[in-house]
Amino acid sequence: MIITDYDLYEVPPRWLFLRLETSEGIVGWGEPVVEGRARTVRTAVEELLDTYLLGKDPMRIEDHWQTMYRGGFYRGGPVLMSAIAGIDQALWDIKGKHHDMPVYELLGGKARDRMRVYQWVGGDRPEGVADAAREKVEEGFTALKMNATAELRRVDSPSAVRAAEDRLAAVRDAVGEKIDIGVDFHGRVSKSMAKKLAAALEPYDPMFIEEPVLPEHNDALPELARHTTTPIATGERMFSRWDFKEVFEDGCVDIIQPDLSHAGGITEVKKIASMAEAYDVAMAPHCPLGPIALAACLQVDACSPNALIQEQSLDIHYNETSDVQDYLKDPSVFNYRDGYVDLPEGPGLGIDIDHSYVRMQAGEVNWHNPVWRHDDGSVAEW
Repeated sequence: MIITDYDLYEVPPRWLFLRLETSEGIVGWGEPVVEGRARTVRTAVEELLDTYLLGKDPMRIEDHWQTMYRGGFYRGGPVLMSAIAGIDQALWDIKGKHHDMPVYELLGGKARDRMRVYQWVGGDRPEGVADAAREKVEEGFTALKMNATAELRRVDSPSAVRAAEDRLAAVRDAVGEKIDIGVDFHGRVSKSMAKKLAAALEPYDPMFIEEPVLPEHNDALPELARHTTTPIATGERMFSRWDFKEVFEDGCVDIIQPDLSHAGGITEVKKIASMAEAYDVAMAPHCPLGPIALAACLQVDACSPNALIQEQSLDIHYNETSDVQDYLKDPSVFNYRDGYVDLPEGPGLGIDIDHSYVRMQAGEVNWHNPVWRHDDGSVAEW
C-alpha cells in the first residue's frame, strides 16, 4: 500500500481538513490548521506531502514523522508542527482502518472506558457566565471553562482584578462546589497581574488557571506557583516535547495542554503525555477545533493514564457557522452524558467524515482572531 493522493478543504468556521488516499482505497483524515492561518498551513502540508510522502508506505508513521520534522534544517513552530500533526492524524487513521481497530489499540489499549469533558462558557470578553454555566450544568456537564478577563494592561487597576473575581464568584455561586471551573488567562496577563489574579481567584477553587502567562514567559511560572495553590495549566502554544521539557524540569506546571493539531499529532503528543506522567503532571489536551482533532485527542486520552479532562468545541463561541458534529455521518459518536464522552470504537480515529458535506462546505476560510487595543492605542493580547 502506498499514499497516492490527497485533498485539502478549508471549511467553516475556521478549520482545515486533510483527506489522504492510498492505493488500497483506505482513506485517512487529519486536521492540520493554525486558527487564522489556514492557508499558510495548507501550503506547508502540500510541501511535506509532495516532498516526502506521496508514493510511500503509510504504515511507517514514526519514520515519516522523523523525516518531516528532521528532514528540513528549520524545525518546530506552529506552522510546521501543525502541518505534521494533521498528516500524522491521517496516517494513524489509515493504519487503524487497515488493522480494523481504533488507534488507541495500536498504542497499547485503553486505560479508561470514557473521557471526562468540559464545556466553554462566556466568550472572549466573558459576560453572562453565571447564567451560561447554570445552563450547561443542567445539560449534564460537570466541568466548565471560562476566560478570566478581557484585555488587561501590564499593571491594571484594582477594579479590573475585582471584576474577574466577581465573575468567578458568580459562577461558583451558580453551580456550587461539585462543578469544576477552569479559568483561562489566555496569555493576556503580564506576570505581575498574573500573581494578583491568581491570589484573587484562589478562594473560589478554580480547577486550574490556564496559560497564566505567555509561553515565551514560562520562566515566570515558578515564581507564580509560589503565590498560589491553584493548579497551573499551559501548553496550547507549545509544539513539541522539547518545548515542554523546561516546564517539566521546573516542576511548576500541574496540567499540560498540548494540541493534537498543533503539537505534532498523535505520535508526538503520546510522547509528551508519557514525559508528563514521569513528572506527575496531568494532561488535558487543547481542542477548540473540529471533529477530526477531537477524535485524535480521544485516541491519546484513551491510552494515557494521566489524561485528566478533554476540551471540546461544541457550542464554543467561535462556532457560529458550523459546529463539531456537522461534518460527521454519525454525530452520536460525540454524545456527552454526565460530563463524559464514550471512547470511539470504530477503526482508525473512530469517526466517519461526511465527504460530500465537506466538499459542499469547502471554500476560503477568512477567520482571523481580532486585534485588540488598549485605550492608548497600543496592541493588547487577545
